[in-house]
Amino acid sequence: MARNLLLAATALCGGVLLASQAGTAQTAIDSLGLTVTTTPALTSNYIFRGLSQTRDRPAAQVTVDAEHSSGFYVGAFVSNVAFAGTNARQEVDYSAGYRFALGDLKLDVGGTYYSYPGYSAPRGGFELNFYELALRTSYEIAPVKFVGLAAWSPNFSGESGSAVYLEGGFDMALDYGFTISPRIGYQMVERNIAPPAGSRDGHFGAPDYYTLSLAVSREVFGGFIGTGTVVWNSLNQGSGRSECFGGSKVCDSRAVLTLSRPF
Repeated sequence: MARNLLLAATALCGGVLLASQAGTAQTAIDSLGLTVTTTPALTSNYIFRGLSQTRDRPAAQVTVDAEHSSGFYVGAFVSNVAFAGTNARQEVDYSAGYRFALGDLKLDVGGTYYSYPGYSAPRGGFELNFYELALRTSYEIAPVKFVGLAAWSPNFSGESGSAVYLEGGFDMALDYGFTISPRIGYQMVERNIAPPAGSRDGHFGAPDYYTLSLAVSREVFGGFIGTGTVVWNSLNQGSGRSECFGGSKVCDSRAVLTLSRPF
């Protein structure tokens, strides 16, 4: 637990430092056509596609995005994690891609490499690192912005084979500065459960599932954004509970609070 908190604090402090550097360097890099955005965040629970990545513990996170005026970008994301039965304690993701528009339709074609520095697979275990290719879209009809995501990995987390994730939803601006953001997603994985004895193939640990979320966000003070999110997924229903990574609680429905500050 102490190590988790240390990693969290390190990530947050690093993010604040990067943010201040980005802010002072903005004018200097304008001549290169670059826009850098740094967003430190504190959250009561790190949720990824409806599943807790910290076993219901808080997380400190930093997101950095550097976009060129041509539309090409690179980015990084850092967070503490806690996966049962592993020594994984941190996640570092690297992203790159190209953003462009076709009329009023905005598109983002890119890829992300999800890595877990310090993790070592136990005997008979499998790697957590994986990469995805993704297409993100958005289309705005004020005050509503519709968003979509389609992601594909040739070898998903746990060496579980091909995986596809689909998500759709919208962001809607309300009175008094509030924004609501409902989402529905579906995760499909080639090898959900352990293969027959003797096989060297990995597996995900849970069946394909749906996930629903509803977030409400608003600037609370000085550019800080507060977000409250309610998360549900189909693995939290009936017999699905026992199919969630051997009965793990990471699939439970939950409410999450997040405070972030883009720079």
